[in-house]
Amino acid sequence: MRLALALALSLAASQTAQSDDRVTGVVELFTSQGCSSCPPADALIEVLAQNKSLAVLSLPVDYWDRLGWKDTYGSPAHSARQRAYASARGDRSVYTPQVVVNGAHHMNGADRDEIENNLQALRAQLAVTVGITEANGSLRIAVGAAPAGLSAATRAATVVVMPYLAQRDVAIGRGENASRKITYTNIVRDIRPIGDWIGEPRTIEVPIATLNGADGAVVLLQTGDGNAPGPLIGAAQITLTPSN
Repeated sequence: MRLALALALSLAASQTAQSDDRVTGVVELFTSQGCSSCPPADALIEVLAQNKSLAVLSLPVDYWDRLGWKDTYGSPAHSARQRAYASARGDRSVYTPQVVVNGAHHMNGADRDEIENNLQALRAQLAVTVGITEANGSLRIAVGAAPAGLSAATRAATVVVMPYLAQRDVAIGRGENASRKITYTNIVRDIRPIGDWIGEPRTIEVPIATLNGADGAVVLLQTGDGNAPGPLIGAAQITLTPSN
């Protein structure tokens, strides 16, 4: 009986993957293969992604495609998110490479000191517990209750899942980065709102088959709305089990 129970527990563990280390900061890089200033930021993102307490994402935009090279991962949804951030901040500041930390502050994506200073300053912002479990072909996302002291204005948020490709090399044939081979890290493939949160615990399941072969996923708990995304109040990241 004990042996059968041990085998059952072992099998359950092998079929389940937990979210990575607790996320204390989120870095979103708006970049482009057609931007000559972006490669240093792309390289920095690769370094920052090694810190498992950070959820680091690359969101290639499409508005530099007119410079002679169509970004192979560029998406109008990424460009729209960047503009929506600028609108929400009220500064209309849209450029590449641009980093947004915790959905709140923006800065040059190649400025490591500024990024790390903002991550430290905003560390307490991700106050709501978010966890992800992979099991039986689905992501099970658990969002905790609002902690004491969280303002009423931030007790309403959207749960957003961003599947990503962990790392891809791109040989660029034309444009400002012609003949360069650049490594891109945690390339976002979708920005998908999956539910609302109003301060109470809730669980949402997402079929992994709908993530289109992603290597991992980040879940954000974001205030505001799609037209004016506000500061993040929770986040989690998971590396997905490779499919056979």
